Amino acid sequence: MPPAEPSAEPDAVPADHGSAERSGTQRPDSRADGSTGVEDTLDLELTEELLALIAGERSPGAAGARVTHELLGDPGAWPPTTTAAGEFALVPVRPERDLAVVSRWMNDPAVAAFWELAGPESVTADHLRAQLEGDGRSIPCLGVLDSTPMSYWEIYRADLDPLARHYPARPHDTGVHLLIGGVINRGRGVGTALLRAVADLVLDNLPRCGRVVAEPDLRNTPSVSAFLSAGFRFSAEVDLPDKRAALMIRDRTYRAQL
Repeated sequence: MPPAEPSAEPDAVPADHGSAERSGTQRPDSRADGSTGVEDTLDLELTEELLALIAGERSPGAAGARVTHELLGDPGAWPPTTTAAGEFALVPVRPERDLAVVSRWMNDPAVAAFWELAGPESVTADHLRAQLEGDGRSIPCLGVLDSTPMSYWEIYRADLDPLARHYPARPHDTGVHLLIGGVINRGRGVGTALLRAVADLVLDNLPRCGRVVAEPDLRNTPSVSAFLSAGFRFSAEVDLPDKRAALMIRDRTYRAQL
């Protein structure tokens, strides 16, 4: 499909492509010959954390109760941060409160071209439910700028996501998907400011995370440019099931230099 880029300015960032790689909306990603199209995919070792997740580890004090693993902590408890655009905070989505606004954003043509979640509210509700009722490896959030909800984010464990089959993932790699909800906040530097802020929030609050990753559609030049301006580096082109993506990485080690 053709990319939707309502603004040619580098900070437009109308949306990070919401492909089948998003948690909760996965599709098979093998080719006819059984290959994935990526030669350097890392064979991840099963960490204790992942083994416990698969096995459904149970707490000794509650018979039959599965332990909730804190894969991503609680973004709602992360402190607000001051950005060039204003005070920003992540607020975990509550469907009863937020479904209407998120669904409205998903039906913006500039967003729908990448996220592919246009339609009635039930489409967005199903997408949110898959994350909210999952094991905590992806957390949907509203981005609140100066007390106004204006963006949608997904903070997810990239090393536990299908994306990990397409790049040399490292334990605790944390990914971000985003969309900017209103035209008024596109094309004026807001996207870059918020991408940097969210990457810093992840690194500040998840000490075991060494890298923040993203995979915007390679054709979405404004989005890729915004990631670069926010301190991410271009790592590789990767073939995902329904797009060719730019793998963007922000390293903890070099965050002060970028």
